Amino acid sequence: MSIPRYTDAPHKNRQDLRNLRHMLPYLWDYRGRVLVALVSLILAKLATVGIPVLLKEIVDTLDVEKGQALVLPIVLFLGYGALRLGSSFFNEMRDAVFARVRYGAMRKLSHQVLQHLHRLSLRFHLERRTGNITRDLERGAQSVSSIMNYMVFNILPTVAEFLLVAVILLSQYEPRFTIVTFLTVAVYIVYTMLVSEWRMHYRHRMNALDSQANGQAVDSLLNYETVKYFNNEQFELHRYHDTLDEWEKAAVKSQTSMSLLNFGQGAIIAIGLTFIMIYAGHGVVNGEMSLGDLVLVNTLMLQMFMPLSFLGIIYRMLKYTLADMDLVLKLLNREEEIRDASDAVPLQVRRGEVRFEQVAFAYSPDRPILRDVTFTIRPGQKVAVVGHSGAGKSTLARLLFRFYDVSAGRVLIDGQDIRQVTQQSLRDAIGIVPQDTVLFNESIFYNIQYARPGASQEEVEQAARMAHIHEFIANLPQGYDTVVGERGLKLSGGEKQRVAIARVILKNPAILVFDEATSSLDSQSEQAILKALHEVAEQHTTLVVAHRLSTIVDADEILVMEAGQILERGTHTTLLARDGLYRQMWRLQQKEEQQAIPPSPLPEA
Repeated sequence: MSIPRYTDAPHKNRQDLRNLRHMLPYLWDYRGRVLVALVSLILAKLATVGIPVLLKEIVDTLDVEKGQALVLPIVLFLGYGALRLGSSFFNEMRDAVFARVRYGAMRKLSHQVLQHLHRLSLRFHLERRTGNITRDLERGAQSVSSIMNYMVFNILPTVAEFLLVAVILLSQYEPRFTIVTFLTVAVYIVYTMLVSEWRMHYRHRMNALDSQANGQAVDSLLNYETVKYFNNEQFELHRYHDTLDEWEKAAVKSQTSMSLLNFGQGAIIAIGLTFIMIYAGHGVVNGEMSLGDLVLVNTLMLQMFMPLSFLGIIYRMLKYTLADMDLVLKLLNREEEIRDASDAVPLQVRRGEVRFEQVAFAYSPDRPILRDVTFTIRPGQKVAVVGHSGAGKSTLARLLFRFYDVSAGRVLIDGQDIRQVTQQSLRDAIGIVPQDTVLFNESIFYNIQYARPGASQEEVEQAARMAHIHEFIANLPQGYDTVVGERGLKLSGGEKQRVAIARVILKNPAILVFDEATSSLDSQSEQAILKALHEVAEQHTTLVVAHRLSTIVDADEILVMEAGQILERGTHTTLLARDGLYRQMWRLQQKEEQQAIPPSPLPEA
């Protein structure tokens, strides 16, 4: 089974500096804590570098010639202990103070991304792969914390310590110590950057294949029933296995190349430290340096090279997290297809009249869906739209909700172009019962109350009664607290639709849309629901997208669509009187219903 060819191109277009600048607002929100953390960092490093300096004085004090009295330098030992304690205290202070910054930034970014995802158009959500996005978001949110962690806990402390060591070496010892130190650090950094850049594409490939494998796993679980219907468990497992196999190969290459990088870094540090110790030992032999100076130089180098060895890992991890963060920032930078106009105002629903005025629409330029569609639903009227699949019926509801903008023409509510009003006020005024009802994996009460989160138990139950589902819920062991399962899979299609009907009843909007709302119901339930819907729709402007013509015979007007155009319009009676498409559809459905009725059993002899 073939694996989609991975490309490194998206990462080559990364802008790491811009992404780092994107983090500044998060830091600015906690600028007081950031300042305290930085002060603690500096004090911790001053204490850390002061330890070997004080150790030198202790060694020199104790290094006396034979015959001289040995005096224990109590003050120096106490100072040594105080510096150790201070280093630990200020490091922990920095961590504790900065914790709010790290996790606050994660919270804000996660909230910002989810908010942006809800703002993106239906087109984006129809094309997205849920598993890939959830994994990218998980890594992206973690990347903000990681980058801050690396910068404040690793990179800045290492730079500060390096500068302090450089000052000590330049002020107290020959320039060759400083030259060797600077040269070692420079070679180390250049080597680390070059090799890390060379091996970065292995990490990028790992991320891409990880997201792909996660997406395949989530898709197969979301479509569990479909997988079972077609006995395709092995097909899904093979697909998942092949992707993980490619991921494993990339992971092995990433690890082996990292081992090469680590060995090179260790070699550079070992060579630099060896030269430093040779020079220091030579100085002691020649009487130019004391034994305490040797200890000081050795301790300073060890203190500096230890975090420097971690700096290589930090650099690689920083590059990885920048790659992860880039995915999220590109998502945040994705333009919203449907935006409120700069001068948008709340929709004022006075009568609830809906008008489609010469509307044309296409999902893509080469796929026109609607052409010159004009009709009006007057206040309190019920207008039904029928037609074969692909005629553009459900697209009308999506345009009314402004999930898409029309390509030409206008959609008006009480004379207001819906592109000139806020999306929130528009959708507050409309309620829908969709053909495919998807419920939250929460209780039935939660799913009904979702239409109006502040609704009381009595209001929820009343809506359920009007949707003829209260008795069913009441007979469940846990009643309204019954959890419906992911996407409502524990309920039948008819039960889910009745929950959706109860939900729209609870919302009580001025305009109602029924998108084949009874398609999953049996005939008896359908009649009960139709009666309830008729009662609900009496005082509302109603658009009904229907497949079963028997459900819309009472409509004030029926629009018959074909290939994105309205071919016929009128009441059920007037349309039947014509020898047109509606009459053909009616006869065909009547014939199908008659054939579906089982024959009566023969009387016994």
